[in-house]
Amino acid sequence: MAKTEGAPLLIKRYASRRLYNTETSDYVTLDDISGFIREGRDVQIVDLKSGDDLTRQYLLQIIAERESRGDNVLPTNVLTDLVRSYTEGAQTMVPDFLAASFDMLRDGQAKMVEQMSSPMGSMPGFDQIKQQQEAFMKTMMGGWAAGSGPAAENDEADDSSSTSELDAIKKQLADMQAALAKMGK
Repeated sequence: MAKTEGAPLLIKRYASRRLYNTETSDYVTLDDISGFIREGRDVQIVDLKSGDDLTRQYLLQIIAERESRGDNVLPTNVLTDLVRSYTEGAQTMVPDFLAASFDMLRDGQAKMVEQMSSPMGSMPGFDQIKQQQEAFMKTMMGGWAAGSGPAAENDEADDSSSTSELDAIKKQLADMQAALAKMGK
């Protein structure tokens, strides 16, 4: 699933709401766009007349259609939390958290595929990965448990706690990388 370098695939939406692939000079559907994305392509969808970027709107539509077809990737509690994030003032932290979570998921999947393709598919170091993810989640969710929002920056106890948790995550990551390096030899 190689991601293409350079500019994203430009899709133009005409007044008739038809979507036009500027790369292949033909009309495409949401399923086609979904396929481009699954193949690793980045897409940008713009309104031909106004020039407005409609990418987010169409990506959300693709997700909604897939979910309504029974391809349930997003559990109800996650969807509920997303809705809450728009009303609880967590909008500043949620996008970064979700991006970091998906980066970790992609990295984990790539490492797992790499391990499965090697003779040693037993995945040593799994416990370290699990501990690192738990520490990451604990750090990212700190202060949200009581619905109080992120901790204040001037609270020295929280700062030292976060620093020690971050150091623990860094150590676990280094240990995991060392274990993976040994497996590759």
